[in-house]
Amino acid sequence: MNCRPALRAAFVGAAFAIAVPVAFAAEFINVLTGGTSGVYYPLGVSLTQIYGKVLPDTKASVQATKASAENLNLLQAGRGEVAFTLGDTLSEAWKGNEEAGFKTKLDKLRTIAAIYPNYIHFLASADSGIKTLADLKGKRVSVGAPKSGTELNSRDILKGAGLGYKDFAKVEYLGYAESVELIKNRQLDATLLSSGLGVAAVRDLATAVKIVVLPIPPEIVARIGEAAYQAGTIPANTYNGQTADVPTVAVQNFLVTHDGVPADTVYKMTRAMFENQDAMIAAHAAAKAIRKEAAATGSPVPLHPGAEKYYREAGLIK
Repeated sequence: MNCRPALRAAFVGAAFAIAVPVAFAAEFINVLTGGTSGVYYPLGVSLTQIYGKVLPDTKASVQATKASAENLNLLQAGRGEVAFTLGDTLSEAWKGNEEAGFKTKLDKLRTIAAIYPNYIHFLASADSGIKTLADLKGKRVSVGAPKSGTELNSRDILKGAGLGYKDFAKVEYLGYAESVELIKNRQLDATLLSSGLGVAAVRDLATAVKIVVLPIPPEIVARIGEAAYQAGTIPANTYNGQTADVPTVAVQNFLVTHDGVPADTVYKMTRAMFENQDAMIAAHAAAKAIRKEAAATGSPVPLHPGAEKYYREAGLIK
């Protein structure tokens, strides 16, 4: 009896059984963003679409989160591959500042790119009578979700202005959308948002009620004493009723990953982002401020080897 055909069939069948999972294995890229009314989310959606084109064997998804601090903790735990974060929060995560929400140093974090600056939007309803930071005393204020990047900004900026949460009649720890709704309903006097220019939540609020964008003068920015904070300006007419330039605080945003994501994947993602920046700008105008020439600079966290390869090839680092 000739058993070779049977053996050959068995071998082929076994080989096929082994090969099939490999052939159909997909790499997952989960992009961690922020609330859906902010800037991170639409840019994250845009990135997943870009990744889907240049990495056809991957399954890219976007996840709405509480933003910076949560994103970094998720990355460290391997529950995401790409995340948006504020630079000051990234610095605290790298140091392992427990007060900022990081029990230990998040040593797996790696940088993909410095992207666009966030601008602090300290907003008050015109009816509240608040025109300066000093006027916040005795008022009802939302400072951002607990230990979020926005809430960390609130603490620092208020400290620079000689204020603290104890000075308010009521403190709410809420995200953008909830804070805006409470101001509309006259249940809140003021809130702080940290975001790119033209953020939907502020546009929505400024259309619904008259608002005041509170100035944060350069001398207050200097008193904060954090390298991540720089003086910035919200240009006139960025929002309905805001007819003059408003001095404020700018904080650099970063796109980050972790050291478990393959170098080739991060290289392709980095290159694709800069080659498809128009698509990101179409998703949100804040992406206009992304500059390849500055993308490899300013982060407290090392570059991922895949991103570093791209910047070397582009002649941006030696």
